[in-house]
Amino acid sequence: MNWGLLRTIIILPGSALVFIPALILWVTGNTPYAASMPDTGLISFRFSLILFGIGLVLAFWTTRLLLTCGEGTPAPWDPPKKLVVRGPYRYVRNPMITSVMFMLLAEALLFRSWPLAGWLIIFFLANAIYFPLVEERGLKKRFGEDYLQYQANVPRWFPRLMSWTPPPENHEH
Repeated sequence: MNWGLLRTIIILPGSALVFIPALILWVTGNTPYAASMPDTGLISFRFSLILFGIGLVLAFWTTRLLLTCGEGTPAPWDPPKKLVVRGPYRYVRNPMITSVMFMLLAEALLFRSWPLAGWLIIFFLANAIYFPLVEERGLKKRFGEDYLQYQANVPRWFPRLMSWTPPPENHEH
């Protein structure tokens, strides 16, 4: 078992998807903003399961790519040693965050909770600040021109319609 990866999963997506939403649901439990128990007969229930499934598959896929191709984890304390430009990373620079946002949206719909929708917005805004100021600066230092070229061709949040392929001289990606 990769204990570093397990720690990463518990701390990062575990906090964003389990601990913070559970706290929000608990705090708002006896308020007008209390969540509703999922109603399996609603279309929103099925739609939330589909969104959660998409997010979960994307999270596993991107984590696997970071482990195998990038030789690291999604965590800032154990980042990939190689730039990963495969799979979903050819469409969007932050598919891991996209996966978490899919799952947070699914939770908000599943529980019909405006406070959980608010947490999704806060999560996005925090990452919209963190990535340009911290994460991308570190990637530029680690990967240099390869990352700058990648950054110029692949959007940060909203996927390209067609995948981007790095030039042939970047064959290690």
